[in-house]
Amino acid sequence: MANVNDRVCIIGGGPAGISAAMYLQKKGYQNYEIYEKLNKVGGKAYSPRISVNGEERTYETGAIMGAKTYYAVHEVEEFGGATHEDGPNMRRMYRNSKGQEIFPFDPKKDFSPKKLLDLIKLKKQMKKLVEIMNTKYRGYDCYGHIGVANGRYYGLSKMEGNALQHIEGVNPNLKDLALPFDEFCRINGVEEVMKIWIGPYTSFGYGYFDEIPAAYVMKYLDTTTAIEFVAMRLWTWKEGTQSIYEKANEKLLHPAHLNHEVVKVERPADGKVYVTVKGPEGEKVEEFDKLIVTTPLDYFKNYADAREDEKELFSKIIHEKYVDFIAKFDENAGPTISGYIFDNMVPERLGHAMVYYHRWEDQKANCPSTVYALRNHLGSKDVTYDYTIRTMEKDMALCGFPVKERLYEQESYYCPHVSPYDYADGWYDKLEAMQGKQNTFYAGEIISFGDMEDTCAASKDIVERFF
Repeated sequence: MANVNDRVCIIGGGPAGISAAMYLQKKGYQNYEIYEKLNKVGGKAYSPRISVNGEERTYETGAIMGAKTYYAVHEVEEFGGATHEDGPNMRRMYRNSKGQEIFPFDPKKDFSPKKLLDLIKLKKQMKKLVEIMNTKYRGYDCYGHIGVANGRYYGLSKMEGNALQHIEGVNPNLKDLALPFDEFCRINGVEEVMKIWIGPYTSFGYGYFDEIPAAYVMKYLDTTTAIEFVAMRLWTWKEGTQSIYEKANEKLLHPAHLNHEVVKVERPADGKVYVTVKGPEGEKVEEFDKLIVTTPLDYFKNYADAREDEKELFSKIIHEKYVDFIAKFDENAGPTISGYIFDNMVPERLGHAMVYYHRWEDQKANCPSTVYALRNHLGSKDVTYDYTIRTMEKDMALCGFPVKERLYEQESYYCPHVSPYDYADGWYDKLEAMQGKQNTFYAGEIISFGDMEDTCAASKDIVERFF
């Protein structure tokens, strides 16, 4: 039974944790606490401020953009008073592995009859994909993965109007979404669409199409969202994506406790949840009625009294090792527009720069740029972090932009997911069956997908159904 007087512990102050608290507060809950071990909220939506020519602005190291289908993110925006109306424009060009500019989608540049025919084929397959996703795969767009492995759909949909609405039903074809995305495209005769999807998917750190179940790809890049990415009708935030969650956190009755790490969770037979928190003033034990875990579930066993079913299920989670750094260049010697390096978005090019993001158009060649690469692939040996950094710098030099200095660098725990086999084996239905046991609820990136929108929507779904 839902009880708004319950005391609720939320582990993690990223988009999932902040939005979970917001949705609880909207339902009347006033007795909740958020514990965040870092000194900031927003998780991977981190927007450090950097001074260029005496002017300080935000730069992005994680999430960069959104689209009109980001309904849950917009709810968080409105709650906190953030806006995407004043963000910088998105601009891009394309390069090959040698750093040379290419024009893969412009039939007039580097014209050839084959290129023209290929682009016509691509256009036809894009149209076909839209048709089959709306008919053959009806229900694919639900946030989350409940029932998909068994040919069902259940959850909040972003395709049923201009707001999140609950839909559910049966569609045996949805089982195909457990296949790797490249195989899913082949069986449906739409292989060419991978040329479009790879840009906003693999380069953004979400893995390769031969290893990722199609469900993740299509729930993140549903056909409407993908078309918005292609057309560059995208949201950005002048104060950075992190500001969405900073502003929302400020409006919460109980803002996140920063620099507070949950080091132990105990769930005895009395039905309570006892949480040991380590903060600047030492450790303390707090008693709660319910627990929402928004941090990586595969780490849960490291600090909690995890059951055997939790340990077994969470051990199957895979994550991407995504590396990025903010590059500074010599004066007037950096990029003037963002660049995608398609040749490097394949497993054979692990550790190579896949995309660089030029944020502020008016700064021209003096704008620091964020450079991104993956260093792991299921079935391949990881390349080292140092190799990745060196290779990324070499790639930028090939593009004509030698890196003078790395102002910030990191490797992120990115895009938690499960393998095609475990997806087809019903991993998500097993997780759903565990929701609420010992008054514990699982949220965060793994529930739906590792972008801001799906993560916030998953928190909305958990709160609406269980609280």
